[in-house]
Amino acid sequence: MKADIHPENYRKVIFLDNSSGEKFLIGSTVKTDKTEKWEDGKEYPVFSVEISSASHPFYTGKEKVIDSAGRVEKFKARASQAKK
Repeated sequence: MKADIHPENYRKVIFLDNSSGEKFLIGSTVKTDKTEKWEDGKEYPVFSVEISSASHPFYTGKEKVIDSAGRVEKFKARASQAKK
């Protein structure tokens, strides 16, 4: 790797897929406060993501509805009020 081309805070980070529970150890500059031990016994920062290649329908071949913000419920509530 070339010297002095990466930012100061470039380090290994565990990315946790909330949908599948899968974890990936990747170099990143993302800011996070949580840490967790990896398979090698070392502790790394952890960053949660909603979707990754482990849960995305394009890679898995399975369609899945992910509604972490309650958008479907909000829409149904607005639609029922509009009918009244």
